[in-house]
Amino acid sequence: MSSPIPSLFLYDHPASSYAQKVRMALRLKNLPFTKETPQNLGLGEPNASFESANLRMEVPALIIDSDFKIFDSSVIVQYLEDAFPDAPSLLPKDPRERAVARMIEEMCDTAYEAINWALGEVFWFGRAEGKEAERINAAAADQTKQIHEWLTPHLGSKDFFNGDAPGLADICVAPVFHRSVLRGLGPAKDSALDRWHTRMGEVPAIAETWREMEGGVQGMSNAGPGFWAPHSGRRREYRDHRLEFLMKNGAGWIVNKGLEDDNVRFGRFPRVN
Repeated sequence: MSSPIPSLFLYDHPASSYAQKVRMALRLKNLPFTKETPQNLGLGEPNASFESANLRMEVPALIIDSDFKIFDSSVIVQYLEDAFPDAPSLLPKDPRERAVARMIEEMCDTAYEAINWALGEVFWFGRAEGKEAERINAAAADQTKQIHEWLTPHLGSKDFFNGDAPGLADICVAPVFHRSVLRGLGPAKDSALDRWHTRMGEVPAIAETWREMEGGVQGMSNAGPGFWAPHSGRRREYRDHRLEFLMKNGAGWIVNKGLEDDNVRFGRFPRVN
């Protein structure tokens, strides 16, 4: 007899690639959950409940039975695998295939996510214009293509990276890949990755999550220019892989300008003046 499922509450944002990964995992494992986007996320304002779940004040963070709190999408998904063995597994049984899935997760959570983040800095926040924006966009397009070329042989002739059904690798690729498609940086039509993307969109757990993401992006679009203004108080978080993309592509000046304007941040802790 299986154990009862505890209450699962997710601090979430519909457009976050990391939060999307967790929502896909919960849905593929048929685990009921509730979710909420922390009020004023990114503004650095006090939120004791959110901070108690994640000192970094980042999404996603998962609260189990109101008292056990964990954060980081990879930690959360691994917890779900360990805690709910009777639910559909997201990992293949073969150790080599598991290693490949985790390697894909690492690549998507760092290098791939950073590309989409940088494009958001240009498109949403207008941190670069003219030739500088063109250079960043060109670098993003080239590096996205390289990642797609790296992913293709790992997919091979399978329906999903995980085999016959979506698994860990699929839910790590899906959020960042779908964002690329929406930005016109998808793969060639009828390529293996293009067909995989179509199949993923036919999986209810994935389709629901993508709809939430698209709705969240539309909501940000509808927020008006004041939402994105340099002095709106909204601070974008620059993690290490995001910084790396900007630095290696000659956009370190964006970081310095953001520090001057006080509209970038580095994790939960305040920087020292």
